[in-house]
Amino acid sequence: MTDSENSDSTTPPEPDATKPDAAKPENPAAPSPPADDWPQQAADALEQVVGVVRDHTVAPAQRVTKAIVYGLLATFFVITALTILIIGIFRGLVVLTGDVWAAYLITGGIFVTAGALLWSRRSKPARR
Repeated sequence: MTDSENSDSTTPPEPDATKPDAAKPENPAAPSPPADDWPQQAADALEQVVGVVRDHTVAPAQRVTKAIVYGLLATFFVITALTILIIGIFRGLVVLTGDVWAAYLITGGIFVTAGALLWSRRSKPARR
């Protein structure tokens, strides 16, 4: 093995004495940017701040908006499906019983029973 193969890749190479800039030690962790690069640095800092603000404001607002829209859409479809189902049950009862009044009686009985069940399960108001 040669010394170049044995050396760690994270250690910087030894400065070559034949090069003119070998006397200056290099610090790759803190490069000093040129003084005329401040507009670019300001633009980068502004872009970073805008990105952080966007991540904390716009992204949650988009998620909430999507949830509201999808919830309203699902509610619309469920209500529509229930309405069509109730109409279909009523029409089926008319066909089965042969009389419209019987279908109204059965449908009304179902709704009164469901309403009484829901009324009995309501939360009681707190007494003063």
